[in-house]
Formats: sequence, C-alpha cells, structure tokens
Amino acid sequence: MSALTGAQVLVEQLKLHGADKIYGVPGESYLSVLDALVDAPELDFITCRQESGAAMMAEAYGKLTGKPGICMVTRGPGATNASAGVHVAFQDSTPMILFIGQVARDMMDREAFQEIDYRRMFGQMAKWVAQIDDADRMDEYIARAYQVAVSGRPGPVVLALPEDMLSGPAKAPAKLSRYKVSTSAPAPQDMADLSEALKQAEKPLIIVGGGGWSKICQSLLEEFAARENVPVTASFRCQDYVNNDLDVYGGHVGIGIDPNLAKSIGESDLLLVIGARLGEMTTNGYEVLKPPKLDQKLIHIYPQAEELGRVYQPDLGIVSTSEAFLHVLLTQEGLNADKRAGWCEAVRQNYVKFSQPVSQIGDVQMCDVITHLRAEMPDNTVLTNGAGNYSIWGHRFFGYRGYGTQLAPTSGSMGYGLPAAVAAASIDAERPVVCLAGDGCFMMTCQEFSTAVQAGLKLIVIVINNSMYGTIRMHQEKRFAHRVSGTALKNPDFAAMATAMGGLGLRVEKNDQFADALAQAKSFDGVSLIEIIVDNQVITPNLTLEDLRNN
Repeated sequence: MSALTGAQVLVEQLKLHGADKIYGVPGESYLSVLDALVDAPELDFITCRQESGAAMMAEAYGKLTGKPGICMVTRGPGATNASAGVHVAFQDSTPMILFIGQVARDMMDREAFQEIDYRRMFGQMAKWVAQIDDADRMDEYIARAYQVAVSGRPGPVVLALPEDMLSGPAKAPAKLSRYKVSTSAPAPQDMADLSEALKQAEKPLIIVGGGGWSKICQSLLEEFAARENVPVTASFRCQDYVNNDLDVYGGHVGIGIDPNLAKSIGESDLLLVIGARLGEMTTNGYEVLKPPKLDQKLIHIYPQAEELGRVYQPDLGIVSTSEAFLHVLLTQEGLNADKRAGWCEAVRQNYVKFSQPVSQIGDVQMCDVITHLRAEMPDNTVLTNGAGNYSIWGHRFFGYRGYGTQLAPTSGSMGYGLPAAVAAASIDAERPVVCLAGDGCFMMTCQEFSTAVQAGLKLIVIVINNSMYGTIRMHQEKRFAHRVSGTALKNPDFAAMATAMGGLGLRVEKNDQFADALAQAKSFDGVSLIEIIVDNQVITPNLTLEDLRNN
C-alpha cells in the first residue's frame, strides 16, 4: 500500500504534466491539497482575492503558454465565481483545468453545505466535467483532463474533488508520461483542391483566429502570405496572430471593423479561414458574412470536425490543427501570386489609413495615449483588456507585432484585463505588461491589484475613467436617446486606491501629462496605475453621445 493521500497524488500528477503555476483562492474543501503543496515548491500557488479573477488568470496562462492553466477553488460560491473564467476559456478555445473542492462523499445528494452537482452546472461550459470519487484513479483523471483540454478545439475541463477523497489514502500512481498534444493534418487531395482554388483566386483573403496558435504558426503564415500576395486579417481579439506592421496585414475583423475592410471581404472571391470559428463578434452579428452560404468560396480549416459546416457551409472543410496545416500550405507553389499584388496592396493601404489617429473633444486624446504607449513600450509588451468601448482604441491604434502580446476575451467578459495582466507578469517577470481597463471593467476585478502587489509583480494598469458603463450607454442612447438609466457610475479615486493597495497611483487630466505618468510607471518597481480622466461625451474614436442622440 502507498502512504500517499489523494491530494499528494494530485500534486505529483500536476508536476508530471508540467504545471508550474496554480491560481486560486484557498478553501477548507481542499485543505489537503494546500498542505501537499507545501512539499512542492516547484508549483507556485498564487493567492487571489476572488475566484473569477483566479479563473481568468488561469485562462490567460493557457492563452500565453498553450498549456492548460490551473485554477483551484472551493465548492459552492467559489465554483460559481470561477464560472466566469471557465466561460472565457470555452468561448476563447483556451486550455484550462478548474479543480473544485467538493463535499465529502458520504454527504452527497443531501444538499450539504455548499453542495452543487458540477456536471450539471458546467455541462454546457466545459469540454469535460467529472468528479474523482476514487483516489486510486487520480492519475487517470488528471491525464485525461490534460489531454481533453489541449486536443481538437482547446478548452476548459472541470474536476470536482470530494474532501474525504483528497485526505484519504491512494495507491501509487501508474508510470504515466506527460500529456502530448494530438494533431491532425490535411489530406493530400484537400490540399490539391485548395491549391487549385488559390491559383484561380484574384482576391483571396485569409482570416485567422481561434485556439492552438503559436509563434511558429505566425512565422509560417507570414512567409506564405508575403510570397503569395494574400492579405491576412485577424478575427475578433486575435490581432497578435500576425505582425501588424507587415505589408500583408489588413486589419481586424469584428466589432468596430473598418468599413473598407468589410467591403474588401464582400469583394473577395476566396476566404481562407484558419482556426477561427466565424462567430458573432468576428462576423459583426453575422452581417459581414451572412450564413449559411457565402457568395464567395469558403475554405475553412478547423481542428474539430463538428465545427465545419455548423454555421457556414464551406466549399472545402479541412480538419487540421493550424500549425500542421500551415506547414503543408507553405509547400504549395505556383499559385499565381503576381496577379494579386494590387489587391494585397489595396487591402493594406485601407488598414494603414484606418489606423491613423483621429482628433476628438476633451483634454485627453486617447489616440495620442495609445500612440505614445506603442512608441514607448517594447515590441514584446503584453497588452491586456477586458470588455468596453475603451478597448476600441487599443484594438485600432496599438499595432501588435508578435504572437502572445494581446490578451483579450473574445467572450466579451468584463474584468478580464487585470487578472490577465497578473498572469502574464507571473509567467515572465522580465516582460513588460500593460492592462487597459475602463472604470467599470476595472472595478469588476480591482481586488486583484492586491494579488499583484502581494506576488511582487511589475505591471502597469491604465484606467480610462468616463464615469459610466460606456458600451451600454452607447446602446442606450442609440435606442432610447436622453433616457439614461443604470449606466452612470460614481467612482473612487483610482490613483489613491492603487496607492492604498501598495502600488503607485497616478492621475492624468491633460494630454501632456501622460508621457510623464508612463515614464514614472515604467521606472516603478512594482504595480502602478495611471487613471486617465476622459470626456464622457467621447464614446468611440468617431462618435460622441450627441452624435448618437442626433442620428
């Protein structure tokens, strides 16, 4: 018999599969795991202040590393709080494993204290949900969790851990190997058909997105697109999948799309979609691309067969992971690149024009803020954000140059930016991290500022304060002009809050103050916050509230 407990086997299996960070909020339901972690210094448990923040950190870890992010929470309220991050991981196709402490096995089905059936709760929100009732099968469950999280379309897995199972005895685990990502590759006939379609196409366009991307994918795609004169666009909040400075980059497809890019998509005769689902946000409410059948030819590459034809019927559907597909794509030659040079240049010039700063009312010009931020921060800076109209300025004017520099939720979850920044800073202390957050977005998870301070991290938070839920106010004014209800905010002094939490707090009210504030934040060896007061009439780079009311 082994002298190990279920909790100790769990910790050993996490080490086996390469875990190094655990984001969580401690709870009595998994005290045995916390105790086992004392003897596992290679697993860094980052103590968070609320479970939604912990789960979002784990999701951001998965995005940046390609490995499942690990989150641990307690039962009931802890699990329900963490569901926000699980939802992000599901819609963003991010590998993640959520461990939930559960009531003891002899108390189940009595509605014991904080008892929930997690199979029912997370059934539509995760790739797999299970409960480990037998500690002797811990190794099997953990191995499967890792494999499911990274295979096909990546996503979250949820495992419930009964308290008595964790503290009870467990046999020694089997001698398993670390998980390996399963890949799929295109069939030769599919590639022959694709090559023929590209030879005939005069206005092809690539849309990239989804999970399973990498720096290798970026390099392969950029080489192919430049060689064949095929413009590349990014699906919603996947702008770092290709260097935005390259002549082949044509912009982002989604909310706030450049009207000229939308026009180019309509004019294209071949859409090559790699890894993206073509969801509501990317298609602008299914208006830029109308289901179920497009006017232009659609070739859709996706790692999970069930997604192909689910919304849009492709002319050619290829089940393949993005990297495997791009390796084969690069070997295709003689695709008549010369006839597309003018088309590629036209798409690029529209992007360049759309990215030029615009002037607005108010003492602070957000275009100038983002332009200065881009100029002063290194190319490897990770820029994070949550949801809100403030994010439009970052998406449109920042310019991402390498994969892994944008952390933003395609699920549109508020509060994501700060936890994502904490995760990024915890993974690589030498890499600059900047979080953009609206005032409403920041307040959703502002307590994680203290998490960053406690962990000794260095990052910069920029809070754009317009004293309202700007996105909802925009829609409110569109539909019910002058009838304001529920969208005004009375905010704290964010700079003072940052100082009180142990960081550096700065306040910007004039355009010329931002450069000095950013310089101070960059030189501060800790967590800093720059609060920017903006005119609340400014709702997008091109619209004010009065514009909406008068239309």
